[in-house]
Amino acid sequence: MNRHPLFYFALRRVTLCCLASLTSFSIVKAEPLKVAYSDWPGWVVLDIAAKKDWFKQEGLDVQLMWYDYAPSMDAFSTGKADAVCMTNGDALVTGSAGKPSVAIIITDYSSGNDMVVAKPGIESVKDLKGKKIGVELGLVDHLLLLNALESNGMKDSDVTLVNTPTNETPQVLGAGAVDAIAAWQPNSGQAMKTVPGSKPIYTSAQAPGLIYDLVYVSRENLEKRRADWAKFVKVWYRIVDYLEDPANLDEALKILAARDNVKPEEYEPFLKGTHILKLQEALQHWKKADGLASVYGSTKVVDDFNVKYGVYKQHVDFQGYLDASLTTEFAQTAGAKAASK
Repeated sequence: MNRHPLFYFALRRVTLCCLASLTSFSIVKAEPLKVAYSDWPGWVVLDIAAKKDWFKQEGLDVQLMWYDYAPSMDAFSTGKADAVCMTNGDALVTGSAGKPSVAIIITDYSSGNDMVVAKPGIESVKDLKGKKIGVELGLVDHLLLLNALESNGMKDSDVTLVNTPTNETPQVLGAGAVDAIAAWQPNSGQAMKTVPGSKPIYTSAQAPGLIYDLVYVSRENLEKRRADWAKFVKVWYRIVDYLEDPANLDEALKILAARDNVKPEEYEPFLKGTHILKLQEALQHWKKADGLASVYGSTKVVDDFNVKYGVYKQHVDFQGYLDASLTTEFAQTAGAKAASK
């Protein structure tokens, strides 16, 4: 055995370096959960958790990434985001284009915020025959418009669809380039402000459950970081419980209105047109069944629509896009049971 003092000095330095490396390795932070979201009330409420540090309190580093809606899905599809907030129909569209995902939270369903808004003189959906309608083709309010036409005995060939980014629909209606638009809040509301006398002639309140809004995660990231996404679900239901308390309404509206740069009283109707699901409601909508009361039944309807109208060519295995397990697991926790009382 080498007893030379320099040997022991060198050995000690090597040992300390190894220990330092191990310590540094052990405290390396995980990458943040990158969540792309956009201007929909059921998703803007994520700002509440960020503002109040609720993610940090759960030991989560969450990076909320703000986009317009279509670019948010592009960010997810290109790997810039681990998760994205989108509708059940649009998740199938992004999946058919090569980026399948899996929903872990049903945030809400639209109950009036998605609208077909027509200029003065057009009183009903049937009055749209032969008219031009501005809508972002392939996205959720294209579906709403097609549903409106079909439920009134009409076809898409009875109207002229003008492909318009949703956030530009108010300007297009205001310029007189179209006779009506299909858009969600706040765009639909802005359109009515821009064109005095314009009004909604069909809304998502007439087809509750047609448009579900969810948080979708990449399948690879969910498998790798399931425990972190379980914490994300926990924070989500903390937001829901907070919103359920009338005492929090004024504070909540201030946070949400700041995102859209409007007054809190102007934002309140947007929130009312979004049916954010309480935990027990979400569990009911997660149940597999036909019809719009189930997210499975709704997604089948959407898949049929998408194929029928050529949004994509072949039916999607939509059941693989839905996973209630993190919600049901959270529902079994003591915190969830206390909140549901």
